[in-house]
Amino acid sequence: MKTLGILGGMSAASTQIYYRELCRLTAERLGGLHSPELLIRSVDFADIEALQMAGEWGRAGERLNAEAKALERGGAELLILATNTMHTVAAQMMDGVGIPLLHIADATASRIAAAGLRSPGLMATAFTMEQSFYTDRLAEAGLDVILPDEADRAETHRIIYDELCRQIVSEASRQAYVGIAERLVARGADCLILGCTEVGMLLDQGNVSVPVFDTTLVHCEAAMEWAW
Repeated sequence: MKTLGILGGMSAASTQIYYRELCRLTAERLGGLHSPELLIRSVDFADIEALQMAGEWGRAGERLNAEAKALERGGAELLILATNTMHTVAAQMMDGVGIPLLHIADATASRIAAAGLRSPGLMATAFTMEQSFYTDRLAEAGLDVILPDEADRAETHRIIYDELCRQIVSEASRQAYVGIAERLVARGADCLILGCTEVGMLLDQGNVSVPVFDTTLVHCEAAMEWAW
């Protein structure tokens, strides 16, 4: 197994899910006492969030570039950026890095296409929903993305930052997310992308009426296949 480098902490809540899921997948694949070969660099999300809110994406990209290079120096052979939003600086992050990056949107698009679906609803941070770095990549894969309306985008974003990134899970927010998901289905979504690595804390196949693609889980599964 190749050594995976996980660049996480954005937020720490989802990075914990990455570690747990990769351990589970390795144990299922190999049995016994096997666990994955991993390096994890978890940054302080408060620093990154401040750069996001200030629109200082270039400075954020510089920071992640330094961290990606550190993971490579540490022996990582493959890189996973454990956040959807920060893929907006993926190109800058990978400047001068010699190991490959498994892009979370590519892994997700591939899984949706393989399922024969083409009109995913997307629930994510406002950055991921409203900037083009993510939706353009899905469109290039032949998907017709459906976004929540403005009010639903704002509420989706608020719950992520005010609650999920702080590991707060409430029934009221779960029901709010279910309502947003169902409004996307009513507008023609044939599946749903949980396009922030924390959204799966509230939504899953049990409370959404169309196929669900949790980007955290999809990313982990793709990384596991990639590592062999």
